[in-house]
Amino acid sequence: MKTKFVNPTKIKRAWHVIDAKGKVLGKVASEAAALLRGKYNTSFDSHHDTGDFVIVVNSEQLELTGKKWDDKVYYHHTGYVGGIKGLVAKKLHQKHPTAIIEKAVQGMLPKGPLGRQMLSKLFVYKAAEHPHAAQKPAPRALPN
Repeated sequence: MKTKFVNPTKIKRAWHVIDAKGKVLGKVASEAAALLRGKYNTSFDSHHDTGDFVIVVNSEQLELTGKKWDDKVYYHHTGYVGGIKGLVAKKLHQKHPTAIIEKAVQGMLPKGPLGRQMLSKLFVYKAAEHPHAAQKPAPRALPN
């Protein structure tokens, strides 16, 4: 038998919608990362981008368990000496409701050019409306 490799340019990519209303961050992010990576496809290949497009809606109504709204800190560095800054999850969610999901999914994807290419197929919106109706996205139910 010979191993068949998939040509990434000939892959038919589906569109999925995940509703984050009342859902926990980790469940939404892991499902989105698996779809972006292409883990559900029979043609999955770890070194090619074989994943689908993912739309996450209602990111404003996302849930975090425990005391994570007050205790979870997102750090970044300004580039200057002593320039490390931190933002609590509650304040980051108030400023940018889509950033928490984007950061969680980014952490679950491969690092480097392949991960950035996969992340470009993720679209996060704070409300229920999205401009991708022409692509006919299928709703994706999260496993319990």
